[in-house]
Amino acid sequence: MSTHAQPRQCSPRPSLRKDWSLSATLAGFVAVVVSYAGPLLVVLEAARAAELSSAQTASWVGAISVGSGITCVLCSWWFRQPVMVAWSIPGAALLITSLGNYTFSDAIGAYIVTAVLGLLLGVTGLFGKILNAIPKPITAAVLAGVLLPFSIQVAPSVVENPAPAGALVIGYLLGKRFIPRYAVFVAMASGIAVAWISGAITSVSPDFGLTVPVLTLPTFSWAAIAGISVPLLIVTAAGQNAPGLAMMKTANFPPHDRALLGASGISSILFAPFGSHALNLAAVTAGIATSPEAHPEHRRRYIAGIACGGFYIVFGAFASTIVTLFSAIPPGMISALAGVALLGALQGSMFDSMHQGNYQPAVIEAALITLVVTVSGIQPFGIVSAFWGILVGVVAFAILRRRSR
Repeated sequence: MSTHAQPRQCSPRPSLRKDWSLSATLAGFVAVVVSYAGPLLVVLEAARAAELSSAQTASWVGAISVGSGITCVLCSWWFRQPVMVAWSIPGAALLITSLGNYTFSDAIGAYIVTAVLGLLLGVTGLFGKILNAIPKPITAAVLAGVLLPFSIQVAPSVVENPAPAGALVIGYLLGKRFIPRYAVFVAMASGIAVAWISGAITSVSPDFGLTVPVLTLPTFSWAAIAGISVPLLIVTAAGQNAPGLAMMKTANFPPHDRALLGASGISSILFAPFGSHALNLAAVTAGIATSPEAHPEHRRRYIAGIACGGFYIVFGAFASTIVTLFSAIPPGMISALAGVALLGALQGSMFDSMHQGNYQPAVIEAALITLVVTVSGIQPFGIVSAFWGILVGVVAFAILRRRSR
């Protein structure tokens, strides 16, 4: 009796139309709002310190926005995970004091060198192997240390701006009680409404024009590579990519580290001539997109990454307009919004940091040390505290753990 091999049945890829949800789309929008309201101000300050023209500044903002958006959309769609990509916040902070020391074309060349080095570090898998070797409670403690300062700022924001920030917090609690999937959106809407009524939102006159990219051909100098490329690579890898990968891992989205770091590296190279300093995986906004508030179903949260990318692209096309509009919102309200939006991710990372899992009990104390160092905000040699938190935590665990028989 002859038999015929049955063709292999391939499970169809999830449908974007069926997986779409309003809550995930709103989570992506809130992530973009948080990105523009805080980290963008660091970029603007770096541009001001370097005395860049308004056209160069708008091109810079447009490049990091569109570059982040395209990478978010493609990676989230391909891997069906909420992949959040943004610009390097510590890298922009580094440029506040260093960018003005070099010609802008040399700085662009240094950005490209940083991107190439980061690409090689990612696609070879070396970065992922190092991260996977670190116990989960320690990486979770780093995330908790990164997120905790944002949530801590909620209370001072309410004291400084009681009407809008207080309404935002009350809106979040009511939303969490009755419509938890839309709690963050209810919080944002409540805060903006009260700020508008109370006159806390300042009047602005935005110019609704498309952002015009400014191409700067790169030049390369050893001084700029030493002064920009090396420190920018270190702070981006340690302060952004490492927490970003750890956030996905903690949220049970096993990250494809080679592909994701490779994609962000390629985007950084392509958009550097238009002013983008460095694109990387995001940790703070990833906490918003990977949380249950984005969607109760774990597999459908990737829509938040696609939505975030779409909003990035649209906002990037009107970069100068968006910058003007966001300047009208009270800073305290934005701080409160970021704090309440990250409560879910903070809760998860705190829980994981205090559960030893398959590790020795000493890992809990090492995780606590990691949390303390990360929250401290120290920056020796210009390297952010997240890196030192991981390093100190790993060393502490190596000293505290007992050798297996």
